[in-house]
Amino acid sequence: MPQYNKKNKKAASGMGNIRKVTKIKNGKEYTYYEARYTEGYDPGTGKQIQRSISGKTQKLKAVLSSIDRGDYIAPCKMTVGEWLDKWSTDYLGSVKPATVCAYKATINTHLKPGLGAVRLDALEPHIIQSFYNGLLSPKKKEKAVSPKTVKNTHGVLHKALQQAVSNGYIRINPTDACVLPRVEKKQIQPLDEDQITEFLRAIKGHQFESLFLVTLFTGMRESEALGLTWDCVNLENSTITINKQLQTIRGGNGECRLAPTKNNKSRTVSIPPFVVDVLQKVKLQQEQNRQQYSAICDNSGFVFTNELGGHLKAITVYKNFKKVMVQLGYDNVRFHDLRHSYAVASIKSGDDIKTVQENLGHATASFTLDVYGHVTDQMKQASAARMEQFIRSVNQ
Repeated sequence: MPQYNKKNKKAASGMGNIRKVTKIKNGKEYTYYEARYTEGYDPGTGKQIQRSISGKTQKLKAVLSSIDRGDYIAPCKMTVGEWLDKWSTDYLGSVKPATVCAYKATINTHLKPGLGAVRLDALEPHIIQSFYNGLLSPKKKEKAVSPKTVKNTHGVLHKALQQAVSNGYIRINPTDACVLPRVEKKQIQPLDEDQITEFLRAIKGHQFESLFLVTLFTGMRESEALGLTWDCVNLENSTITINKQLQTIRGGNGECRLAPTKNNKSRTVSIPPFVVDVLQKVKLQQEQNRQQYSAICDNSGFVFTNELGGHLKAITVYKNFKKVMVQLGYDNVRFHDLRHSYAVASIKSGDDIKTVQENLGHATASFTLDVYGHVTDQMKQASAARMEQFIRSVNQ
């Protein structure tokens, strides 16, 4: 590494030097300073690898000082957009396909239009912060995005820039200094007992009745229920093993694929006799359909299928579910709220949080408590009220 000598403006022992350069271009004289330094040695020839940088005197002094400390990073000519393309193509091999699609959608929709033209080494925190603020309150006629979308966009950019740091393209990750908007936690909307009773009556005889019932009374995610196969159902032992989900491929014209569960872990849940009966009826109906449509029936192995044995599409199931809910007057209830309804019913019936966490497939019990903590608070209040009644009954 060069050792800069203020007295003679040369690096020690020919390791590097700084010189004044004057050039004339289009009749105009330009003066700048150029510094040469040794970056290392060619492993094949043993010769020094020489590099040069140019600029104002003070800038060169700072750069040479940085080189001396060993933390100098050469200028990167890539733009943010070019790096995002390279990162999303070459560095996401261990990421789930659906997540890769989501990352690329964020890159193409938000990051490249907003930051793509900026040079990677010129990207500073205030530029990114201004970009985030613009997403929340756009100056033009573009629609403002939610704080959650900004947070997700930040997550993608942060990962990409962290890899750029590891590659030596930039020294620090400029997203670390940015301030993100507060994301308001959405209130869950589980069905209470009366609403569940109404729902069960409304879906009687519905083409997706079995799917709705199994989802409600097992807490499976919609994608997990749609991806459930018979080899994961043990009717004798009354268990279901949840080890995959059916995902719709973005931009795939409705095509689907089986993928691992959300946290890449399988779980086995015990199911009540009622659910066993429902699944037995589903199995019997499938056998009858195979006999009736033997020539064209698809033996796909999925539990929930159409009459010809093909898997169900999420959009079709969701539209049918929403139609039922609108008829009941519960327009804001989502399919995912069946899962919340199961969790709340489990907690109220006395299941401990650890059991509920494992049945739902949450990563930790603390996450389950964070989502359904209000239910346990209500139970504590009810417990205190019962204790008060007991105290009064014995203290007369």
